[in-house]
Amino acid sequence: MRKLLLIVLLGLALGALFGQLMVSVPGYWLVRVGDTSYQTSFWFGLILLLALFLVLHFVLRLLMRMSHPVSRLKVWNSRNRHRNAMRRTVQGLVALAEGRWKRAEKSLVKAADDSGTPLVNYLSAALAAHYQGRYEQADTLLKRAHLSTDGSDTAVGLMQVQLMLDRQQYEEALAILTRLDRQLPNHPQVLKQLKQAYLSVSDWEGLRRLMPRLASRQLISPQERQQLELRAYKELLIHEARDPGNVERVRSLWADMPDPLRNNVELVVLYTEALVRGNEEGIAERLLRHSLKEHWDSRLVLRYGLLNVDPARQLVHAEKWLQERPNDPDLLLTLGRLALRNAYWGKAQEYFETSQRQRPSGVVCAELARLFANLGEHNKSQLYYRQSVELLDKSLPSLPQPAEPPPQDEAGKGGKKKS
Repeated sequence: MRKLLLIVLLGLALGALFGQLMVSVPGYWLVRVGDTSYQTSFWFGLILLLALFLVLHFVLRLLMRMSHPVSRLKVWNSRNRHRNAMRRTVQGLVALAEGRWKRAEKSLVKAADDSGTPLVNYLSAALAAHYQGRYEQADTLLKRAHLSTDGSDTAVGLMQVQLMLDRQQYEEALAILTRLDRQLPNHPQVLKQLKQAYLSVSDWEGLRRLMPRLASRQLISPQERQQLELRAYKELLIHEARDPGNVERVRSLWADMPDPLRNNVELVVLYTEALVRGNEEGIAERLLRHSLKEHWDSRLVLRYGLLNVDPARQLVHAEKWLQERPNDPDLLLTLGRLALRNAYWGKAQEYFETSQRQRPSGVVCAELARLFANLGEHNKSQLYYRQSVELLDKSLPSLPQPAEPPPQDEAGKGGKKKS
């Protein structure tokens, strides 16, 4: 309303100014053609000339347009086709979002040639064809997408990888991703798809090396990184430990492992098993002692009792632990086994029985039954065998036993070795 009022006031002011000029500046126009003359006021003639100029300008522009009717028609037709292509593209993208794959593919392909973004049309149409299960058509549309736009290699490659992963063509997808990773180091989408591909083909070494790159680009949370690294190192240790000759590779993996994972009990046990298979029991024994000092765990204690490095020294270490944990049943079981390795039959019996009192166990019963059988006390052996049948759910390790029953007065002596 204010704007309209200002316009009216401005118009009135200009009109008043123009009227004042007409009064203060008199004059006339005189035009004579042959015997005929025309005369008019100066201001009216000026307005008439201006109007004549505008009419002439309009006529000339109209004549110029009429001189190129074909080109004008082509421009109009092109604009009309472009508008229709944009409308079909929008319809196709909406159908794609709604899951109407067939309609989406048809609209997008039909509009691609006239669209200003044919790459988007063909990529979206390829996705729609893929969701219909028309994989060959999807691949054809990807090729057309690549030809439609210069510099589309990355976009087409990433879409192709995504479709291959969805079809479970993991090896083919990984080959394309490897090429893209060389061309575009640290590309976020390439790194994400590499993670998915490595997991799909169980390439744990590739996944292990990828984790720092994902973390540096903030493409993975600390929790997910820890979970994936734990899984990768676990699988690698299991794989490498199958061949005793790979012990150096195992040690290299352990050295490269992030510090928090070295405190993981499961990985410590796996590394210990690999060292034992590679005849590195000395390193395994030091590792377990250090790990138990940092983090006490029954799995580590039990594995320590199965090592055969220096039984006397191992027994000394374990008995020091017993001073701090006198009622630990797993430590007592380990002490019994270490006593067997030192041929302390009475001491082994005492440790086993104390462990059994703390927590009934089929393993401890079986150890006692085996010990009493080799000591010649068959009644006790049968009693513990019956108990072990009820409790035991896994086989016993191979441990030294007395070759023949000693005299009855020596059987109960805890610290005396068999000569």
